[in-house]
Amino acid sequence: MNQPSFFVFPRWANRFTKIALVCVLLLPVYVVALLYYGANARTLNVGYQPVQPVAYSHALHAGTLGISCLYCHSDVARAAFAAIPPTQTCMNCHQMIAPQSRSLQLVRDSYGTGNPKLAGLPIAWKKVNMLPDYVYFNHAAHVHAGISCLVCHGHVNEMTQVYQARPLNMAWCLSCHRHPEPYLRPRNEVTNLNWTPKNKPRLAQDLGLTVATLPKNLGKYLMGRYHIANAKILTDCETCHR
Repeated sequence: MNQPSFFVFPRWANRFTKIALVCVLLLPVYVVALLYYGANARTLNVGYQPVQPVAYSHALHAGTLGISCLYCHSDVARAAFAAIPPTQTCMNCHQMIAPQSRSLQLVRDSYGTGNPKLAGLPIAWKKVNMLPDYVYFNHAAHVHAGISCLVCHGHVNEMTQVYQARPLNMAWCLSCHRHPEPYLRPRNEVTNLNWTPKNKPRLAQDLGLTVATLPKNLGKYLMGRYHIANAKILTDCETCHR
């Protein structure tokens, strides 16, 4: 009587060999794709610089011409989101300034003085600074607390093409919430991206600025000024993750 052999592989082992071979062949492709995605600027955030449908230069408008941030982002001081300006805001100036410029064709189309098929449709601007969907960030709260635009967005007034200048991750946010003193300034100077404390030169990263007029007990000041029941709210997880 023949004894069963313990070294005879079952039939499904043949499929396993084919699957293993396919995995070996696809592994290099997976590794390359993973590294490409991981090193992409959009993944790393800092430096992410999408090409916009209209070449809008903040360096020209906010820098050279000195147009206030609030003229275009009018809701930033009263709403959670910094609204993208409607086409009408652009045309307030460009009906008279460079009205026939080729660079503004999409703006004229949206406004209704160009391609009639695109009249009334918003310009498809690409978002630069993105946060996870589970994070709640209120622009108005930070603006009224004296946090300048450049703390989170860098010197936008020097950018020909806007890019993400800060990590905007949780560790970066908490580093400011734990010690907000260096980032605060008078509220009427929030949108002045060239503001510096008196008698002090502008620092390269604008992150070491100190305001001599800040109250000694900043925690109690913030709690009283903004009706904060508990100072823990400044670093509590639920403040942002709702």
